[in-house]
Amino acid sequence: RSQMSIKPSTSKGTRDFSSEEIVKRNYIKDKLQKAFECYGFSPIETPTFERLDTLTGVYGEEGDRLVFKILNSGDKIKKANIDALSNGEDKKFIYSISEKALRYDLTVPFARYVAQHQNNLIFPFRRYQIQPVWRADRPQHGRFQEFYQCDADIVGDKSLWQELEVLSLYNKAFMDLKIEGVTMKVNHRKILAGIVSFLGAKSRLYDFTVILDKLDKIGKDGVFKELKHNNFSTESIQKLKDILDIKGTLLQKIDKLKKLLSSQKEGLTGLNELEFIFDNIQSKKDSHTNLELDLTLARGLHYYTGMIVEIEPPSGTKIGSIGGGGRYDDLTGKFGLKNMSGIGISFGFERIYLLLEELNLFPDTLKTKTKVLFTNFGNEATQVSYKFVNQLRELNISCEIYPTEAKLKKQLGYANSKKIKNVVLIGSEELKQQKFILKNMESGSQETYPLSELISILS
Repeated sequence: RSQMSIKPSTSKGTRDFSSEEIVKRNYIKDKLQKAFECYGFSPIETPTFERLDTLTGVYGEEGDRLVFKILNSGDKIKKANIDALSNGEDKKFIYSISEKALRYDLTVPFARYVAQHQNNLIFPFRRYQIQPVWRADRPQHGRFQEFYQCDADIVGDKSLWQELEVLSLYNKAFMDLKIEGVTMKVNHRKILAGIVSFLGAKSRLYDFTVILDKLDKIGKDGVFKELKHNNFSTESIQKLKDILDIKGTLLQKIDKLKKLLSSQKEGLTGLNELEFIFDNIQSKKDSHTNLELDLTLARGLHYYTGMIVEIEPPSGTKIGSIGGGGRYDDLTGKFGLKNMSGIGISFGFERIYLLLEELNLFPDTLKTKTKVLFTNFGNEATQVSYKFVNQLRELNISCEIYPTEAKLKKQLGYANSKKIKNVVLIGSEELKQQKFILKNMESGSQETYPLSELISILS
């Protein structure tokens, strides 16, 4: 019985990359790597999969659901705890059939790496990592189950100069990629805590930030309405209105906030930290990016403890945030290494790709293409051609030989399809005269030259 043929298709939420796409992705990777290394960051890589217990209980219930688990194989699968399944103990059952999972992000593997290798690392440890991650998310436009992340972290140091380092690194990376008009929105966990205390709702930081974070989607009025619905008092909402209405430059905003939050010690600490950062970064005249204080920025607050940053692409583009990060105080606590403070930022690799496409910023020279095609007019001529092919390759000139003897039209058609500019024709007639014909596929012109000059003309 003949085997049924399988319809060729990629798994949901994944994609193939063509040669052209790989060249563009490598261009971004190369620019980012050079920027990281210029700032003294070293690369590390961690395994594609980790132990399941490394990855669970870190991302919250929603995140745990999205971790791709790997089914045990061989004899291990026989140890599946079927009783746990019938008793409704889902977690117990999952652990009995799966001990490993694909990494969900680069941060948790990095935390495990730091804890595991702490005795061999030089602190503060500066690392960058560009690798794929996997999430069992519902695939939709621009959201994949397999995608690349790109992170840079400095751990083992609390100095605010590190905050300056990562903001300055963002600036350099976007400058090198020639993306102009990027905005770095900055806020501070302690300022948000100060604001919540000022509103008289000290214990409700989490509720408050979740609602405030929706400002982009529902607008100021929507936020005020939702706060009211969540039992924030009319007086506290009025106070928030006054805060959000503060105008002026970065440092003017900080001054006005200091007056408003003068009785909030934690809030003042956050404001002083940001003032130090802004003071020192403002002197950069070559800044490619705009810096803004955005009091509504409240990303990942269960994790961040200090400055938070989010990167907005140039206005008028259709793409969301292209990066973000912040200061954290307990990266490695889960792995028994306490008080490991650090600051980490990530670049939205996939979105930066889409942005460069949209703004037409990929250089035209980005092509992996053959420079020279040698035609094939039978064995004797091809043997001579092949010697030249080898000499050109030794000079790192990309070339190939048409594999079989065929009509010239077909061979030139191949060159055209692959956009190969130069075609070398060596047939029996040319061999007799020790000459070759060089055809320029772009202009259609052709010239005859001595064989002895072939390498110098094409190199």
